[in-house]
Amino acid sequence: MLSFRRFLPVSGLLVAAIAVLFALPLQAQNASPSLVEVGELSSVPPPQLEAKAWLTMDANSGQIITSHNPNEKIEPASLTKLMSAYLIFNALEEGQLDLDQTVHVSETAWKTEGSRMFINPGSEVTVDDLLQGMIVQSGNDATVALAEALAGSESSFAALMNQEAERQGLTNTYFENSSGLPGEDHLTSAYDLAILARNLIQDFPQHIHYYSQKEYTYNDIKQNNRNRLLWTDSTVDGLKTGHTKSAGYCLVSTALRDDRRVISIVIGADSDAARAEYSLKLLNWSFQNFDTIKLFDKDAPAVQARVWEGEADVVGLGSDQALWVTVPRGKGDDIDPVAQYTQPLIAPLTKDDLVGELQVSLDGNVLVKQDLRVMDNIPEAGFFGRLIDKARRIFD
Repeated sequence: MLSFRRFLPVSGLLVAAIAVLFALPLQAQNASPSLVEVGELSSVPPPQLEAKAWLTMDANSGQIITSHNPNEKIEPASLTKLMSAYLIFNALEEGQLDLDQTVHVSETAWKTEGSRMFINPGSEVTVDDLLQGMIVQSGNDATVALAEALAGSESSFAALMNQEAERQGLTNTYFENSSGLPGEDHLTSAYDLAILARNLIQDFPQHIHYYSQKEYTYNDIKQNNRNRLLWTDSTVDGLKTGHTKSAGYCLVSTALRDDRRVISIVIGADSDAARAEYSLKLLNWSFQNFDTIKLFDKDAPAVQARVWEGEADVVGLGSDQALWVTVPRGKGDDIDPVAQYTQPLIAPLTKDDLVGELQVSLDGNVLVKQDLRVMDNIPEAGFFGRLIDKARRIFD
């Protein structure tokens, strides 16, 4: 039986040696088991909230811990700005924008209704200032100014938003604008927001500091960050509030405790205080009742698999992503990793070829699945080497 310590890496070789013992041929005709929310396996029930939808995700493993109406299409309000920020951060990294670059404020941006940074039409404002206006102050005017700076118009920026949503697999998401003003088709879901929030944190850690900033002053007007949890809990460092009359009070929050990050989504609470209270309940329950364990480091083989008719007899199968698993507290020893891959593996094999899947189960419930890919090129052996292996496969 496997034995793990909470939050600490387990030797990849140890797990690989055990996982290969459970290696099974990949049966194409059998459907892959669906994933179970790990919260269903906990003896401590999740909080029950008076909201339209909610969800909590372990950011390390990517597992949903618990959820309510996770795929229901909802109005995102200013949570939309998470995608706007993702595109701006990406543009900064690709050199399309610079933090010190000034942006000309158009009449269109200045006139945008809703929450405001209070920028003046015709003025020149740096990208850094506009980011603080968009994220800390939730300024719709700042958001449109950034959208125009990158894409020329808000409608063109919205097209980029939808392209990125498709790339990230946000199947319940469609954006009509950059700021989150209501629109008939401007919709997302709690699950899509969790995926987007995790990607934002993982892809742009150098810019996440904006989300923990408690206040910002521009044009002699000081505005506080609307995320109450920044004052309530020192481990909370983001992310974004949203509110309209039709959407209710929404909050995407995240906290980092002992190198473990959890993301909480609350949609449609009836007050600012309620969305903060519900979010903190979800965060605390998720941290207190679950452990997250690292099974494999990035690029570490999960399985050493037999290769036939190749210049090498063995090849590592693994992933370019570290593998974490979230389990109810104290259940780490019961984790059961099973590798299913095509057998026999016959050379030539090319690095990154998809050959199977690693499933991590607890008490018969599949929690995590990860693709198994070939980690090295294995050329075909010479004529006599192939001939010997063909004979071995026949008579073994």
